[in-house]
Amino acid sequence: MEERICLFPGTFDPVTLGHTDIINRSLPLFDKFYIGLGRNSSKTTLFSEEQRLAWIKEVYKDVPKVEVLAYDGLTVECCRRIGARYILRGIRYVNDFEYEKAIADMNRSISDGIETIYLTCLPIFTSVASTLIRDVYRNGGNVSLFLPVPVVKTLYPKQEL
Repeated sequence: MEERICLFPGTFDPVTLGHTDIINRSLPLFDKFYIGLGRNSSKTTLFSEEQRLAWIKEVYKDVPKVEVLAYDGLTVECCRRIGARYILRGIRYVNDFEYEKAIADMNRSISDGIETIYLTCLPIFTSVASTLIRDVYRNGGNVSLFLPVPVVKTLYPKQEL
């Protein structure tokens, strides 16, 4: 049987509990799981690529099937390089699906054999979006309730966990 390899692409600026919810629930579906930090020239990030990669690696350090990487260019090209036949995407709202479906349709048109799989997030994570978290954090708000422990330790080193 062919190994089931998946890529979960994103900016992860920062990685959130919404991301980890999708990842953790999908892990049993795949033999190998890549978390791919896409370098997007049209997005300005708050946190460095090195920091974002470090956070994700720390969160999944004890999960052997998970690897973390950064990539440039098309997600489907990254899939080809790593042998992934599946792209995983998380959906919070209906408008997320419309946007994600357009991307999946384009990916399917340019790369036969790579399927996009969607998981909806748990209801407690529907409001957890990196964009909102960055805005609250930039303005001095505490976003630790929405972040994995390694991120909280970096952003709030004096906070007890």
